[in-house]
Amino acid sequence: MNEDISNNDNQAAIREFQRDYLDFLDDEQASGKYYERTKAMIEDRERRLIVNINDLRKKNPVRCAGLLNNCFTELLAFQRAVKEYAANIDPTYAREFEEFFIGFEGNFGSKHVTPRTLTSCFLGNLICVEGIVSKCSLSKLKIVRSVHYCPATGKFLERKYTDLTSAEGLPTSSVYPTKDDDGNLLETEYGLSSYKDHQTLTIQEMPERAPAGQLPRSVDIICDNDLVDLAKPGDRIRVIGCYRCLPGKYGGFTSGIFRTVVIANSITPLTAESELTISREDMNKFKKLSKRKDVFELLSKSLAPSIHGHDFVKKAVLCLLLGGAEKVLPNGTRLRGDINVLLVGDPGVAKSQMLRFVLQTAPRAIPTTGRGSSGVGLTAAVTTDPETGERRLEAGAMVLADRGVVCIDEFDKMSDMDRTAIHEVMEQGKVTISKAGIHARLNARCSVLAAANPVYGKYDQYKTPMENIGLQDSLLSRFDLLFVLLDIVDTEDDKRISDHVVRMHRYRNPTEQDGDVIPMNTGADLLSSLDSNDDGGDGSIFEKYNPLLHGGSRSKKDQILNMNFIKKYIVMCKSMKPPVLSEEASQLISEEYSRLRSQDTLNSDVARTQPITARTLETLIRLSTARAKARFSRTVNAEDAATAIELVQYAIFRKVLDKKDKKKRHRNEEDEDVEADDDGTEEIEQRQKRQRSAQASVDDAFESIASQEEPPPTLAELREQSRMTRQKTASGTPVEVSKEKLKAFKDAIAKAFFSTGEQSMPLRDILSFIKTECSPMTQEEIDFCFKDLSDQNHIMLSDDTVFLI
Repeated sequence: MNEDISNNDNQAAIREFQRDYLDFLDDEQASGKYYERTKAMIEDRERRLIVNINDLRKKNPVRCAGLLNNCFTELLAFQRAVKEYAANIDPTYAREFEEFFIGFEGNFGSKHVTPRTLTSCFLGNLICVEGIVSKCSLSKLKIVRSVHYCPATGKFLERKYTDLTSAEGLPTSSVYPTKDDDGNLLETEYGLSSYKDHQTLTIQEMPERAPAGQLPRSVDIICDNDLVDLAKPGDRIRVIGCYRCLPGKYGGFTSGIFRTVVIANSITPLTAESELTISREDMNKFKKLSKRKDVFELLSKSLAPSIHGHDFVKKAVLCLLLGGAEKVLPNGTRLRGDINVLLVGDPGVAKSQMLRFVLQTAPRAIPTTGRGSSGVGLTAAVTTDPETGERRLEAGAMVLADRGVVCIDEFDKMSDMDRTAIHEVMEQGKVTISKAGIHARLNARCSVLAAANPVYGKYDQYKTPMENIGLQDSLLSRFDLLFVLLDIVDTEDDKRISDHVVRMHRYRNPTEQDGDVIPMNTGADLLSSLDSNDDGGDGSIFEKYNPLLHGGSRSKKDQILNMNFIKKYIVMCKSMKPPVLSEEASQLISEEYSRLRSQDTLNSDVARTQPITARTLETLIRLSTARAKARFSRTVNAEDAATAIELVQYAIFRKVLDKKDKKKRHRNEEDEDVEADDDGTEEIEQRQKRQRSAQASVDDAFESIASQEEPPPTLAELREQSRMTRQKTASGTPVEVSKEKLKAFKDAIAKAFFSTGEQSMPLRDILSFIKTECSPMTQEEIDFCFKDLSDQNHIMLSDDTVFLI
């Protein structure tokens, strides 16, 4: 009896709430805002009306407070009011659907929380929670109403199902009817039954907001009907819904620990740029700074000013933060605009410190390490839900960093199998999963900033960069820039670095109290020389001069931008329309790419750090576009292209020292009194050994002619030379050709064949090429050089045609 009275009172309260909400929606005579929204909902054949809670707070604060604190009862009344209001506008449409829904937006004040601050005091409240989707279940059908037919009696039986996630009524039994009250069998009429879509998400607090050293908190989200498949792993979303606990029983007993979920009624995607507030005053500062001629150099100098040197690396990091221009062709092909950078070098050259600064500067950045990451941990994994046993898709670091930066430290410590897993991500910007019956493609459009140590622990300058790096060409070609950072012993540089490090240890943040421990998540802020007193109150965008932090040798006129301004400036650059390549920039980039492809490094002491492929051409375009973005320019000019070329030239080519110099230096240090004839004998042996090694390593006949030194003459060759000398002396026309002329002749022959790519050329073409490339030579000298090359089996002269052997 008491339960019936309580139920009647509850229904009466719901009807009263329904009238209040109906008065709120019926604003046709006033602003007509929700009248238009309801009409648009009917025209689009949708069932969810979006309501701004600020409007409800102004018109009916009592109902707004009740909705925030007792959302289930109030939400049921609000949904019934929406259906009644839709029936007043279009009765036919309202009869088609049994239930209408409400979605909310606006300001939630203290109810706006994160997964970490979501506590038990919010149970039963309407809350707004933000996070990043880490897990996502498959979409399933959930039965709402089943219809059964009894052949024996010819009657139909209908049954509705509700649970704790439903706002309508109390939870019902989960028993599915198979017989009626008289024991007659029932047949399910599937066509008359009703179902709804159901999905479970798990959102995790954003990595940049999580305290250092603590595990990130998560919360489960229940999505029904039209909210299904609105988010995927890696998306950053804002969820508004009712916070509720779901009791669980095991064998009739409970542990007292209940599962808590958020029953969503609105899901809104977030962007990293929305987290920063840019005012009109900031825009004026941006425009003023972008007009400076040295804006790119100023921005790069302001990145991690506490790190000594590495000017080119800082420029590359600035380009990485700005990004290039992403393009999607009509056939669906995506040309990535993300810039990838790899830092390889000796220990203690500030590689990891550069990564930490990017983590604090980039709007969205995910840190990871090579040893602590697996291939699926970086991309995506298929896991099993321990409660339901169903398969779920769990996002990895690169998916979570979509439209951001992934910082991978100790990149060389990863296994080859794990490194292979990120090939697709670095070029295509997507992760393709085909495991356990799940086929999906997730967005992972992120830049990669990786740091690695050389193969031997310390960079060996007497080996080529490829031997020092030890990574596959297929992976290296996906990095736009590869920098080799060396710890070179230099007295002056070492003195400056030591002074700099000592000053950093003496410097203390003005807000730091005596005895306080420096928080882990602000370490990079201190290293970026961000002055806490410079809060922008005076309107200055530059940091105040501090002799301990900046050093006494730095001029007070030198300007360094503060970190907050750099963050906003980068966000503004990325949000603008990408610049377009100009004609002169396109021509300059095209010429430089051809020069890089054809540039010969075998004849010099310079070697490449990575292969030159068509991706290098795209690298030049991306770097040029990034520099143009820093100027707020709509076009990429020749100066932007020249800066990109300078970066690529610095990163690609690395000098390789000759081992002869190393051995001679060691030999001189060990024994300076070695006799001259012994030195001569050892030097000849070393030269012969070096020549044999060089001859074995050269595969190209073109380069063989230009780079091979003359081997020591054999006995047969000496006899032949003596015979030729006697013939020339007898004829009275001796010919003498210097070694310089002979080498120039060989280089000209090699260049002629290399330019045409043919194995044979007419003699007249060769002669005309020699006249343009070499100093004037007589016919006797030319004949002598042809004879010398023919004797060495480099060329063959027959019927006025020169053949390359």
